Amino acid sequence: MKSPRGTLARLLCLGLAVMLAATTFLGSTAEAQQPERRRTLLDMLFGQRQPAYVPPQDVQPPREGKTRKKNSGSVTTIKTRTPTTRTAAAPPPPPKLDTAKKVLVVGDFVANALGDGLKAAFEDSPGVIVESRANGSSGLVRDDFYDWPAALPSLVSEIKPSVLVIQIGANDRQQLVTAEGRLDFRTDPWFTAYGERVARLATVAAETRVPVIWVGLPAFRPQNMTADALRLNTIYRSSIEKVSGEFVDVWEGFVDQEGRFIVTGSDINGQPVRLRGNDGINFTGPGKRKLAFYVEKSARRYLGDMTSPDLVRLDGSNLPELLSLPPSESKAIVTTPPIDLFDPELDGADELLGGTLPPSSSFPTPRDQLVQNGRLPDPPVGRVDYVKRVPATAATTTTPATATP
Repeated sequence: MKSPRGTLARLLCLGLAVMLAATTFLGSTAEAQQPERRRTLLDMLFGQRQPAYVPPQDVQPPREGKTRKKNSGSVTTIKTRTPTTRTAAAPPPPPKLDTAKKVLVVGDFVANALGDGLKAAFEDSPGVIVESRANGSSGLVRDDFYDWPAALPSLVSEIKPSVLVIQIGANDRQQLVTAEGRLDFRTDPWFTAYGERVARLATVAAETRVPVIWVGLPAFRPQNMTADALRLNTIYRSSIEKVSGEFVDVWEGFVDQEGRFIVTGSDINGQPVRLRGNDGINFTGPGKRKLAFYVEKSARRYLGDMTSPDLVRLDGSNLPELLSLPPSESKAIVTTPPIDLFDPELDGADELLGGTLPPSSSFPTPRDQLVQNGRLPDPPVGRVDYVKRVPATAATTTTPATATP
């Protein structure tokens, strides 16, 4: 019977032999995979030399860090800060003239925005003053709160405007109280009664003998409010045109191409800006200026040259200095009597040019010969149109007769 120690020893020897054989096989396989070096003439004469083993060198990557640029002592580097450009402040507007024409703006909160826009439009015109007397909560429905037909004549007599601008109606979308009772909004009786009040205000404005511009309502964010504004604009247009007033439509400035309300649109310079407030009813600064842009053209037509920004006040501060001569030099001035420009003696002659007709020639001109004789004179000999004429009395040549056989 074999002992367990002998069996274990044999297994260990067998394992070592297998490992040694595997190591030898792998080494020969690796050498076989390497490309065989071709023999040269020196190898055949002196034998093949074994290449010297060169151990690989550990190449360390360069450290990442900030590289400092060497600076020579003769050059000094100074870090400069880029100066910030500041826009020059706008010059103050010119003062208004004492003889400036006035524009009176009346109406509700939309008219208040229109007045601000017109003030910005005529800011550089010293000959135009914009007076805004709008009442933001007023309208034509609640005449118990503010009666515009009754208050307008006193405002016109107080301010004495050259142009009257009216914009009203944004607060009138409510019940209307009449002697017959309350009329609901959007009913036919309501529109009839409201049209009468609009016609009354237009008549009062026309009686002031001042050019009247009635500005229509713009679009609003609430769709029902926008639809009502379209209906009210038709009433305003028909009423003001009956009294020879002018209606200005601003609808296209606050809607897109499909007629929908817009919050952001182009300003008067074509740049995209925000025109309306967050509520979709009030106006921003560019929106007020665009609202006034539609009225500005008509107002300038009535105001004339007073809208020019080149008007100045003429007083002692800007008149040119008039220099006067001292009394000693003023006495030495030699006066000259007036001279007649048509006097022939100025040129040393005794008559004016054209006083005597030039002498007429005794020889008739070619024109006279053509008129009198009906033919031009013969051209001189040698000229290109000269043709020798044969006289009519020239001898005629006779043809000899031939004998007949």
